[in-house]
Amino acid sequence: MLKQEETVLVIIDVQGKLAQLMHKKEELFENLQKIIKGARVLGIPIIWLEQNPAGLGPTIPEVASLLSDIKPISKFSFSCCGDERFISALNSLNRKQVLLAGIETHICVYQTAADLVGLGYDVQIVADAVSSRAKENKKIGLERMREIGASLTSTETALFELLRTARADKFKEIARIVK
Repeated sequence: MLKQEETVLVIIDVQGKLAQLMHKKEELFENLQKIIKGARVLGIPIIWLEQNPAGLGPTIPEVASLLSDIKPISKFSFSCCGDERFISALNSLNRKQVLLAGIETHICVYQTAADLVGLGYDVQIVADAVSSRAKENKKIGLERMREIGASLTSTETALFELLRTARADKFKEIARIVK
């Protein structure tokens, strides 16, 4: 089970024209906004990454506008773990549960998940907040991540798991976000 004090959200490479090519992009963008807003309400730290921003462009406005107080980490490796600034940011949080969201499921999300699992993190993929250009590649990416020990979750599952109870002060805010 996810715990607020142990979890970090990682947003991976939701950039430019590539983001516009994603399978079910509207659903992807909507769920990314929900998981980010929910993480903010619950005080979950967020690490934001961009793959070669000079080549792929900036993060889409729907996502970037929710992260305006965070500076993205630019990277060239497919795995976020290939960038020392990411590893440093993650280590500084001293949290062992990582929620991954972004694109592409079968490349950057998968390779990040594999590396994090290898480093001993409890990795959960927000399956409705990741995508690939092709539906089949998303499916393969999710399958591969499960095979290596990552878990699958959804935006609502993760947020309500972190919340734990309808008596929590934040319940109404989270309920409004997911509707």
